[in-house]
This record gives sequence, C-alpha cells and structure tokens, in this order.
Amino acid sequence: MTERRPRIAVLVFPGSNDDRDAAWALSALGAEPQLVWHAERDFPRVDGVALPGGFSYGDYLRAGAIARFAPAMEAVAGFARDGGPVLGICNGFQILCEAGLLPGVLRPNASLSFVCRDVPLVVERADTPFTARCEAGQTLVIPVKHGDGCYQAPPDLPAEQVVLRYAPGENPNGSDEDIAGIVNADGNVLGLMPHPEHAVDTLLGSADGGLILASMVDAARERSYARA
Repeated sequence: MTERRPRIAVLVFPGSNDDRDAAWALSALGAEPQLVWHAERDFPRVDGVALPGGFSYGDYLRAGAIARFAPAMEAVAGFARDGGPVLGICNGFQILCEAGLLPGVLRPNASLSFVCRDVPLVVERADTPFTARCEAGQTLVIPVKHGDGCYQAPPDLPAEQVVLRYAPGENPNGSDEDIAGIVNADGNVLGLMPHPEHAVDTLLGSADGGLILASMVDAARERSYARA
C-alpha cells in the first residue's frame, strides 16, 4: 500500500524567496505541497501549512509586519486553532510573531549585519509535531540567513515552549537565551529562524533539516488519515 502524501500549503507573499525551496523539500520528504498566494482567503483541503522565508513586502516597517494582514493569515489562524501543524521559517517566524500566533518579536541582529552560515542547534524538545524524529539534546546543523533574527522573548515565556536553541557560543544574532525556535502553548505552531529546507541533502552539507520537515510531514499525514 502506497503511503499517503499529505497536502501542505506553502504560502507565497510578495518578496517570498524560499517558497519553491520549501515546496521542493516537503515534496522530497513525502508531502504534496500546494503553493497558496497570500491574497487567498481560504486554503484548499490541506493537512499542514508552511510560511517560508524571504522578505515579505521588502521587510518595510518591520519584518512580517505587513504580511500579518494578508487575507491568507486568517486561514492560517483558523487552521492553527483547529490544531493543524503550522511551520514558520525565518520570515515565516517573523510573520507568526507579528500575527500573534507565537509570542515575542524578532529584532535586527545584535551585530546589525546580515548573517548567512551553518549553525549548530540543540533540540530542547523531541515531543512536538516538528521534532518527533529528533532526540532531546541532539545537535542539528542547519543554515541561517537573516538580518532580523534576534528573538526577544516575553518575560513570562514558559520554558517548555522553547524547542530549539543555538549551541553554546554559536548564537548568530543575539537572541534571548540562545532561542532558535519556539512553539505556541498548544505545540502545533513552530517558528524558527534557521532554514531546514536548505538542509535536506548531504550534498549540500547537512540533511539535519530533513528531520524537522519530515516530522511535520508525519504529523500532517496523521491528520490526513484522521480526517479521511
């Protein structure tokens, strides 16, 4: 029996530049990606949602501050409320924070310089829909490429919402407590600054990002079977 390929919406904003990369990676890991334009008010029937990296609306005002008002974000919020897995990568993380779907805010890097390099990350939790293929304490090597990746956490952020941290001494942007990725209180929405879609093939240096994306595909597949 052929394993079902869950449908995952990949949002496309003006200025997105990693939407095709995310779609390719998800497809390679067993999903059926669906590119969805930001002006759409509803999704086709999907089992997961990914907000890719890029520079939506040129990062005017603040990164993600305009994209949060896109009509498609209402559908994202509804999908998240229904328990669906939502992944925000880099600019997608910024948009989720601006939209209030994740706590905190992303600010300019402490260096005030654009950073583009591989970084080691430590998995804090392996019990989320996005890290189920990982082990707690595992180190992943995934690239970052951003200028506004300094995560400022709210003072009351519960420790259990931190899923990924930059390894000691490897924080590329000055994020509070080396935080690289967080989930919402329900655990079904993840935002992270590193780009897992650029680390799915050892020919590119690392396949560690595939663990995150494949975990999401697994969760989306389970949702697909549950709704069948």
